[in-house]
Amino acid sequence: MKTLFPNFFTLTILLLALLSARVNAVNDSEHKLTESRDVVEDEMLRVESLKNSSMAERSRGALNEHAVDNPEEIASMVDESIRNHTARRNLNFFSCGTGNPIDDCWRCDKRWYLRRKRLANCGIGFGRNAIGGRDGRYYVVTDPSDDDAVNPKPGTLRHAVIQDRPLWIVFKRDMVITLKQELIMNSFKTIDGRGVNVHIAYGACITVQFITNVIIHGLHIHDCKPTGNAMVRSSPSHYGWRTIADGDGISIFGSSHIWIDHNSLSSCADGLIDAVMGSTAITISNNYFTHHNEVMLLGHSDSYVRDKQMQVTIAYNHFGEGLIQRMPRCRHGYFHVVNNDYTHWVMYAIGGSANPTINSQGNRYLAPQNPFAKEVTKRVDTGSSIWKSWNWRSEGDLLLNGAFFTSSGAGAAASYARASSLGAKSSSLVGTLTSGAGVLACRRGFTC
Repeated sequence: MKTLFPNFFTLTILLLALLSARVNAVNDSEHKLTESRDVVEDEMLRVESLKNSSMAERSRGALNEHAVDNPEEIASMVDESIRNHTARRNLNFFSCGTGNPIDDCWRCDKRWYLRRKRLANCGIGFGRNAIGGRDGRYYVVTDPSDDDAVNPKPGTLRHAVIQDRPLWIVFKRDMVITLKQELIMNSFKTIDGRGVNVHIAYGACITVQFITNVIIHGLHIHDCKPTGNAMVRSSPSHYGWRTIADGDGISIFGSSHIWIDHNSLSSCADGLIDAVMGSTAITISNNYFTHHNEVMLLGHSDSYVRDKQMQVTIAYNHFGEGLIQRMPRCRHGYFHVVNNDYTHWVMYAIGGSANPTINSQGNRYLAPQNPFAKEVTKRVDTGSSIWKSWNWRSEGDLLLNGAFFTSSGAGAAASYARASSLGAKSSSLVGTLTSGAGVLACRRGFTC
């Protein structure tokens, strides 16, 4: 037995060494395969970019040729077939979650850039059914110019958004896009700025008019100016005369199923986001608003009764420094304001007229130092004998530095049911829920 033990021990050590070498070889092989896929993906995007550039030189009549199959999707299919459950085990869903249901749906995936369209399944609130360009091809914006609003060049953002087919629009690189005229979008479009730094600034901005199913994600939108009295194309087959626009960051007009998520908005000529003229089924989430007067208008006018159908969810946003009023200012419809962080206002945070139903749940309201501006709410140009019947309630809100919310109405269950779109979390969690508000610094190969 004494002579067998050293041989057995030696054999065990040799077996362990062989197993370790095998594991390292597999890991090295997987690492090299991943690098190879990324190189292939980059090369395919480069070829696609060259193809798009040559298209601009060939023909402006071939309006849809720029919508090409996405090379990232092909790489993703290879990736998933090879990695199988290993990839799923490495997503770390339970270790990086914040409790924000939108972010926890996709941000834990280190290879999010191969599965961009999964974002369309992560919506919440009244706009949760907005699928954007999920069912279409990818379109890579390679050119930040906007020289011709009637005949936009292939490869530009304007050329992408006017197409008649669903498109998931991404950007080849960082860019600042200064629009000469309103960017008039067509239905079933996603603008996805993840992974690059895209600014729409110093000119006209985005118009969503009489369309449906739009997702706008990951853009810096600021310093928008009035433009107009010009011809602007809205589809491959139509262009028309546009009068002077107000200079909103995002203007939603007679549209539905709209989701605006993880954008940073500031300093526009009129509103940062306005939704009017019968628009509904809208979610405004995870945005960072700063340095602006009239932040958000929801409802066209007191006399425009079609806005009684409006339903808007405002969730997980950060209303930050330099804001004065309208966060939002509501008319007629049903508004769910849930788990937002209000750290600055000068006049008021939430206002309204024409009997809107406002359901404020789980928000954090930090009042300014001004002793005359502690009230969160404002009924605009309406006497208390009228507004006392409006259904405005505060439920589970955290009111700080003397902030107070003036509730009203009988609290009819049916009314608040129409102004409820998701379950509110505790206001004590608002800091965590809104910690990623605004444009995210996403990098390929890392959780976003």
